[in-house]
Amino acid sequence: MLLQDLNRIRQIGVIAARHGFGEWLERAGVWRLLGRREKVEVSPEAQRASTARRFRMLLNDLGPTFVKLGQILSTRADLLPAEYIEELATLQDHVEPFPLEDVYTRLRESLGRDSSELFKQIDPQPLAAASIAQVHRAMTLEGDEVVVKVQRPGISEQIDSDLVVLRSLARLLEAVVEETGIYSPTGIIDEFDRAIHEELDFVHEASNIRAFLDNNRNRPYMKIPRVYDTLSSRTVLTMEFIRGVKISQAELSPEDRREVAGHILDASFRQLFEDGLFHGDPHPGNLLVLEGNRLALLDFGVVGRLSRAMQETLVMLSLAVALKDSDSVARILYRVGVPDSRANLVGFRNDIEALLGKHLPATLGQVDARSLMRELLDLAVKYRIRIPKEYALLSRASVSTEGMLRSLYPDLNILEVAMPYAKELLADRYDPSQLQGGLMRTLLRFQSLAQDLPTQLSQILLDLESGKFSVTVRAEQFDKLNDNLRSAAIVMFMGLCACGLIVGAFISFAQTPWQFHGLPVLGLLGIALSAAIFGAVFTWYLFGRRFGKVSVSRWLTTKRR
Repeated sequence: MLLQDLNRIRQIGVIAARHGFGEWLERAGVWRLLGRREKVEVSPEAQRASTARRFRMLLNDLGPTFVKLGQILSTRADLLPAEYIEELATLQDHVEPFPLEDVYTRLRESLGRDSSELFKQIDPQPLAAASIAQVHRAMTLEGDEVVVKVQRPGISEQIDSDLVVLRSLARLLEAVVEETGIYSPTGIIDEFDRAIHEELDFVHEASNIRAFLDNNRNRPYMKIPRVYDTLSSRTVLTMEFIRGVKISQAELSPEDRREVAGHILDASFRQLFEDGLFHGDPHPGNLLVLEGNRLALLDFGVVGRLSRAMQETLVMLSLAVALKDSDSVARILYRVGVPDSRANLVGFRNDIEALLGKHLPATLGQVDARSLMRELLDLAVKYRIRIPKEYALLSRASVSTEGMLRSLYPDLNILEVAMPYAKELLADRYDPSQLQGGLMRTLLRFQSLAQDLPTQLSQILLDLESGKFSVTVRAEQFDKLNDNLRSAAIVMFMGLCACGLIVGAFISFAQTPWQFHGLPVLGLLGIALSAAIFGAVFTWYLFGRRFGKVSVSRWLTTKRR
C-alpha cells in the first residue's frame, strides 16, 4: 500500500472515530496497520445520533467520493437496512464550483478545440455544481440554447485512489463486522465501483438519453432533451436546454394537477412495461412542467433496464400485491431472487401476508408505499434472498414517483389505475374481462407455476447433458443378490488362479531337474503356493464374508474408477 493511501486511511480513521466508530477501527486493526493509535474525542452531535445518522454524517465529512457512495447506496435497499437508506437519501453534494478557466481547459482536452470554436457563448455562472460535474448554460455556433455538463477535473483519479482505500478498509472490516445482510463490505464496494464508473462515463449517459428520446417519440406529453453528439465526449455532455418549472414549484389548478399526475403515471407504466427502460432517480428536481402540462425528464445518469421476463414478473408481482395474494408474492420474490440457502417459504409467505394487510387500504393517499417497498425488501434480506439490483432501483424510483403523486393528487385509486395496464399486458394470454377476484388469484398462481416448471425442467435437462444428474435406486433384495454374485465371482477367480498354479506345479515337477532330497523344488513351491491360495479363499469365504463385501467391493469399485 502506498504512503498516501496510509495517510488517507489515517484521515478516514480520525473522522470515523470522531463520529463514534472508533471501536470498529480498533477491532479491524486500522490503528495497528498505521502503527499508532489516534486519540479522538467523539463529537457531542455523534453521541446523540443513531448509528445510521452517524454513518451519513461520516460520509458527508469524508468528501465527494464518499458522498457519492452514500447517494448510490441510497438507491440500493437490497444492500443496507431501511434506516440507513432513509438517512443516505438526504445526502446532498455541497461542493464549490470550479473556475470557468477549468471548464475551458476541460472542453479543449475532451473535444480537441477551444471553447470559442465550439460555442458562441458559455454562461460563467453554473446552473448546478456537484461532486462529479457542473452544468453551464451555453449557446452553440448555430444559435441553439444548450446546457453543457463538464466533469470535474481530477475527479476520476480521486475516485480511483479512494476506491483503493475503500477496498482495504472493507477487507479489514470483513474480519470484525457481523454479516446480517447478504452482501459483504467488499461486495458493496464492488457495486459502488461499477456504478460510479458508469456515472463518470458521459458516453453511457448520452446513450441513455437517446434511448429515452426514441421510446417517447409518440408520447406528446413527454419531452426528452436532445444530445449534441459533436459537442459531447466521455467527460463533456451537451444537451438541449428545456425551459420549464420544477414540478415542486409549479402552480397548478386541481384539474391541472390531475392531468399532470395522469401523465406521470402513464409515463411510469410505459417505461416499465413497454420500454423496459426506466428513470432511476425521478425526484422533483429532475422533472419539469412545461406549457400545456407537458413534462420533461432530466439527468439520465442512473437508469434501470428490465428484460421481457422481468417485465412479466413485475406484472405478476404488482397484481399479487394489489390483490393481497401473499402466496404469489412470496413465490415470485423467491423465484426472481438468489437465495443463499433453502429459504423458509412458509414463514416468508406468512410475513408477507401480515405486511400486505397492514399497508394496503383502498386509495393512494392512505398507502405508505415507502414503507411497503422497504419492508418487502427487508423481508427478502431477512430470508437471505438476494433481489436483483434492477428491482431495488425500481423500488427507489417508485417511492419517488409515489411522493410526487401524493402531493399532486392524493386521492388517486391504485387499482383503478393499475388494472387497465395489467389487463393490456395479459391480453395475449387470458381474457381481460375475466380478470377479477378469485379467478385473478388462480391465474396468478398458474402463471407462477407455468414459469417455474420450464426453469426446473431445463435445469434437469442441463444436468443430464453434462453428466451431473444421477438417479439412485435402492432395494434390499437387489443389494443381497449383488453381494452374492460379487462373492461368487471372486471365489471363482481365485480358484482359477489356484488351479493354474497347480497345473504349473505338476508341469515343473515333471520337467525341472532341480531337486532337494530327491524332490523337484519348483513343484514343491507350486503346490505350497496353491495350498496357501486355497486356504485364504476358503477362510475368507467361510469366516470373513463381511470383510470381503466391504473391502474387496471397495477395491473393485476403486479399480473401475
